[in-house]
Amino acid sequence: MNKIDQKRDVFVAIADPTRRKLIRILAEAEEMPLHKLTEQFQLGRTAVSKHLTILKEANLVINRKAGRETRYRLNPAPLKEVKDWLSFYEKFWNERAILLKNLLED
Repeated sequence: MNKIDQKRDVFVAIADPTRRKLIRILAEAEEMPLHKLTEQFQLGRTAVSKHLTILKEANLVINRKAGRETRYRLNPAPLKEVKDWLSFYEKFWNERAILLKNLLED
């Protein structure tokens, strides 16, 4: 997989804690301009913008121009891929927990 493809992968996009925090902030807000998002971090505007670009390439963030500012909002649809992937492992761990409980009870 080349670097461009990785940027668009939702798992790569959410791997970074800063991007996960951006997703959380945008999930709690309807829409936010870049300068308001930047205030939430100890990063410069350029660094936050680069993280938003990666989220945008993974289709997790949608932006629109409003006058001179760019406003961002979350597109949660791609997170379904993550949820679906995790649901398999949730089943695995639930089964293991039941086996452990039974073992401990015996």
